[in-house]
Amino acid sequence: MSPRVALAPSAAAPRASASASLWASRVVEQLSSYLPLLLMALLALGTWWLVKNTPLIETDRPAAPLRHEPDYTMTQFVVQRFAPNGTLRAQIEGDLMRHYPDTDTLEIDRVRMRSIAPDGRVTRANAKRAIANGDGTEVQLFGDAHVVREPMAGEDAIEFRGEFLDAFLDSERVRSHLPVTLTRGGAEIRAEALDYDNVERVVQLKGRVRATFPPTR
Repeated sequence: MSPRVALAPSAAAPRASASASLWASRVVEQLSSYLPLLLMALLALGTWWLVKNTPLIETDRPAAPLRHEPDYTMTQFVVQRFAPNGTLRAQIEGDLMRHYPDTDTLEIDRVRMRSIAPDGRVTRANAKRAIANGDGTEVQLFGDAHVVREPMAGEDAIEFRGEFLDAFLDSERVRSHLPVTLTRGGAEIRAEALDYDNVERVVQLKGRVRATFPPTR
């Protein structure tokens, strides 16, 4: 029978286990000291990701200013304006009309106009070009401008001619800062500027004024 030999436990095993335990505790200690910094870095990274991927809320943008460009045009047109009771007050026609939204004005080529006052008096006007406001109550006539106030009973017609006439249809006024010829009956008056108010029956002639009157009987 072979003899049994009892082996004594090795001293190196407890030492290795102790070293491993010490190393593990140091790693845990190091991680514990860096854990707050790591969490802060992760938090900063997450915040950056959220900011980058969050859609921006669109704010109301200020409206772009309107440019002086026509938004629509009309050819061979007729525009009419009526009083609340349905009667015709004004009619504007021409070869070409352009509307400018920034000033709400109409620019008209070869304009022809007809206005009817509440008392029935008719005013006609024509020119090579005109600029009218949106409601047609003021019309600036350019180039061979001609305005005629047709006569009522017992009156003579009144005519205005010039390169520029500013006609106010509602207030029945005609103005110009350029030379104008005023004709009524057989009389003809030329002035360098004019301001005529039909309601007040007043005419102001400015600058050099020349007048021709028919011979009296």
